[in-house]
Amino acid sequence: MALLYKADPVRGEQWKTLFAENAPDIEWRAWPDIGNSEDIEYLAAWQAPDDLEALLPNLKVLFALSAGVDQLDLGRIPQRLPVVRLLDPGITRGMCEYASFAVLSLHRDMLRYRQQQIARCWQAHLLQPSHKRRVGVMGLGTQAQQILATLQPMGFALKGWARSAHHIDGVECFAGREQLPAFLSQCDILLCVLPLTEQTQGILDRELFRQLPRGAALINMGRGGHLVESDLLQALDNGQLSGAVLDVLQEEPAPADHPFWSHPQILLTPHIAAMTQPESAFEVLLENIRRFERREPMTGQIDRAKGY
Repeated sequence: MALLYKADPVRGEQWKTLFAENAPDIEWRAWPDIGNSEDIEYLAAWQAPDDLEALLPNLKVLFALSAGVDQLDLGRIPQRLPVVRLLDPGITRGMCEYASFAVLSLHRDMLRYRQQQIARCWQAHLLQPSHKRRVGVMGLGTQAQQILATLQPMGFALKGWARSAHHIDGVECFAGREQLPAFLSQCDILLCVLPLTEQTQGILDRELFRQLPRGAALINMGRGGHLVESDLLQALDNGQLSGAVLDVLQEEPAPADHPFWSHPQILLTPHIAAMTQPESAFEVLLENIRRFERREPMTGQIDRAKGY
């Protein structure tokens, strides 16, 4: 049997070495050199090739090399084919690091101090104690819960919201559309780690910003499709929001004339909150292949109806 890899070629060399050393029974192939397509039973990819069924007639599983699958057009992937997202502990650690950095940057007013540095202005501002800063997380999946656990020792008043009910120690949880306004009204810093679905597309919009306390700040670590970018600019300009940390955009990379590049109240990073690390992701991927061979449930297999 063979596994076809279709993603970053540099990291692909790391994957290739790991498979050669630990799973020599699985032949490694890298896109576009697929060889005899009938040999390929597994595809590990960021994005799937077109005409998947015709190209790889004996494909058994599509492994997405990411924590989410919204970059895949599920409508073009055969219904019979399991799609499995990568629950890489390295991704989770990266997300926790980035969330901590972003929350602390906003909490400690670093966007303002950065502008003061540029202006050569030496001026201190009052520090808000962390227990008086309310941090809300939208989405309460595995990564979000790890982020909340990372933030907890810092003393913030933590809130969480998801479509379904959750109970998390030390976190006040809200659920469903009916409880969204109450959740938003208590978020001084709002962090989005939702999956991107039809229901969450454009959820970070003017109406949502209006329900936040005036002067709140936003962190988007989900997907660019969550944010209505023009609404964010308006909310920053009219003072409803005080700042934003954005790791994802509608269009990546951002065009040279994109207003986010130079906006003084926006910290923009190029989708680097977390990256798949072959050394930590390999064991997860290989274990799922072995599970599939043993006809056991795979971890991370998506629910097509939910889209994640």
